[in-house]
Amino acid sequence: MKNSELLKIIWALKNGEIIAYPAESVFSLGCDPDNDKTIQKLLTLKNRSWEKGFILVSDNYDKLTKYIDDKKLTKFQKRIISFHDTFFPRTWVVPAKKCVSKLITGQFKSIAIRISRFEYIKNICLNYGKPIISTSANISNDAPCRTKNEVAKKFNQCVRTMNGKTLGNFQHSIVQDLLNGYLYRKR
Repeated sequence: MKNSELLKIIWALKNGEIIAYPAESVFSLGCDPDNDKTIQKLLTLKNRSWEKGFILVSDNYDKLTKYIDDKKLTKFQKRIISFHDTFFPRTWVVPAKKCVSKLITGQFKSIAIRISRFEYIKNICLNYGKPIISTSANISNDAPCRTKNEVAKKFNQCVRTMNGKTLGNFQHSIVQDLLNGYLYRKR
């Protein structure tokens, strides 16, 4: 990844743009989780209901504490969140702080989070200094984009797209409730 390209992605996030970036299985769309105007643009772009909520992805746990009600988590649960597997990522559903935008949590009192060590996500979050929203690069119910060219065809000039390749995983991350173990999405 070129430093100049990463700087353009960071600039886009800071200026309220939607970005597209390679993730573990598909290209993802993302934006600043503290910018409701951009989150609303993302919902419109994807034709997605606000009620579903979004995943926040980060390079480390500490950046997520602004959004997580971690007083409801044990030390062991916090360690579980921090464990990551690049090839088989896991998204955790945890209690959200009351101040988190409903555009992120949707109809829930919880928030979906994932810590990633995948090069592109890690570098974006490390350089941006906070987590970003992560949602598959698709229109709701359509197949997700797996390449930069597919993103360009589907979203044209609506997003700033990062060069790179996904890991090629053909399965999305497992989505699991950390408090009760419920699996929302299996492999």
